[in-house]
Formats: sequence, C-alpha cells, structure tokens
Amino acid sequence: MRYLHTMVRVKDLDASLDFYCNKLGLVEIRRASNEKGRYTLVFLASPADRARAEAEKAPLVELTYNWDPEDYQGGRNFGHLAYEVDDIYALCDQLMGKGVTINRPPRDGHMAFVRSPDGISIELLQKGGAKEPAEPWMSMENTGSW
Repeated sequence: MRYLHTMVRVKDLDASLDFYCNKLGLVEIRRASNEKGRYTLVFLASPADRARAEAEKAPLVELTYNWDPEDYQGGRNFGHLAYEVDDIYALCDQLMGKGVTINRPPRDGHMAFVRSPDGISIELLQKGGAKEPAEPWMSMENTGSW
C-alpha cells in the first residue's frame, strides 16, 4: 500500500487555486474535467514533491470542483493537510502579506495553521528542529479555529 492523494471538495476553483498555488506555493500537476459527471479535478503537489508526483502520481492533493453548486459544511471535520516548510516564519509572513489569516501563529517556531477558502486546515511544520521563538509570532494570539 502507498499513499496516493487526499481529495478536498471546493466551492470556488479559482479562489482555491489562488490559495493553494499562489499563496501556499503548491504546483498544479494535472487536471481533468468530466462534462457528463459535471466536475473538474485538479491535482497539486508541493514543489519538493513535483518530480515524484509527476512520475508516480503521488503524493497529491486533489481539488474536486463540482460544477453544480453545493454547500459543503464541516471542513473542520476533515482534519488537516500538513506540509513541512523550510522557514515557517518567512512563509507565514508571505501568507499574511497575501491576505491569509494565520489561525495558529508559529509561537513555538515549529507549527502554524492556516485555512483554505473552503475551511480546510493546513498545518505548517518547520523542517528540522524548531526555530528560536521570535516576534511578532510569540505575541500573536490564535484567530478562529483550525
């Protein structure tokens, strides 16, 4: 057995791609649309996993966009996606600069949480050991839930 992908239903494909690709930094690997089934699938990978994802079709995040409107509740019930990052402070600063709320700031230099436009929690974990706690992160309060 091997991990292939995680599927996340999204209400607005453009807003979701803006978040996952332009803000979080994932890259689109492939896309498929099914007119009869009325849906579009977009497969994303982290830049570090791109070659492996293209060759093996894993590990991926599958965004499923159903063309007919549906109200998806319970993004929190899903749990979260987790990504290891090279510099948690720099990434959180970039995300904030792009209008993303840091729901759980990296006060400990190790872990932060943000949420996608569809309410999916994204855990960011510092690669290697935790960074030294630093401002403004140490003083930031949690915002919302994750």
